[in-house]
Amino acid sequence: MFALCAISALFLSTGASAQATRPGSKFVPVQPVKSNSGGPSASSSAPGSALQIGTGRFFSYAMPQGWRLGEDGQFALTLVAPDNKALTIMVGNAGLPLNYPAARFISDKLSAMRPQNLQIGPPRQARPVNGFAQAFEFDVSYSSQGIDFRGVAKCNVQPAYDSALMAMTAAIAEARQWPGYATWLPQVAAQISATNGAAFGARGVMAQNLRNSQEFGEAAHNYREWSQKNQQGVTDARNASQDKTNAGMRDILGGTQPYLNPYGGVAVEMPLTYRYYWSDRQGHYVGTDDPSANPNVGSTDDWRPLKKAN
Repeated sequence: MFALCAISALFLSTGASAQATRPGSKFVPVQPVKSNSGGPSASSSAPGSALQIGTGRFFSYAMPQGWRLGEDGQFALTLVAPDNKALTIMVGNAGLPLNYPAARFISDKLSAMRPQNLQIGPPRQARPVNGFAQAFEFDVSYSSQGIDFRGVAKCNVQPAYDSALMAMTAAIAEARQWPGYATWLPQVAAQISATNGAAFGARGVMAQNLRNSQEFGEAAHNYREWSQKNQQGVTDARNASQDKTNAGMRDILGGTQPYLNPYGGVAVEMPLTYRYYWSDRQGHYVGTDDPSANPNVGSTDDWRPLKKAN
């Protein structure tokens, strides 16, 4: 029934073109099935979503769209992705011995998640989060429930007279997704800011106004770029699906053949009804099976033959 309706609609559109100039009787006016003026039109992607600033009991943080707050405590805060395959972690403690190894602190905190085959790479100097004097960054990887994860963990250190305050900020994602997250998620993880003097069990940690900070602006910019690319990927996939559907519809209508319009080289899809097609400057098309027929005979229009595109 659907095919019959579609064919009927095609015939109606063909009939409407009958008002065009009819050259010799060997030609029949034809309406292209589909015109393409230079390839599929590019659909604009939706603008990237902005990071949202959230506030918990002890910390403020940058929240990507669709993510949720996991743990929200005095010593730890986590944010979790909608598919549960990416997260950020902040966990810290005051009163640790001076010169406590940064790699050991990272290992201690990540081991609390009971990962399998936890691997921690060599340290490298990094920019500390607000309120800390120095930081060391580590590439990390592990497995959990048969899924491989990768990420970056940063150990932030604030020495005191006889002890140190240490906090880990980590960005982790499923290994296959990590290349995309790596461009912005570590920056989001670093946006944790203490808003309560009792955070980490220590007072005096400097709070940061995330909304006005340069670091937050950088994280938001990189997140928007990633979001736009992801949205464009969804749009491209949707367009590809629509193109496949359109191709199927042309098959239902009996098949088509792409031709190049002699006026401008625009590609048009013509039905397989006739073997030869001609077009004039006004965009009218006629078809015939007679190879010797010429619509310019007895006509004041300038008709030119269409050539097959492939």
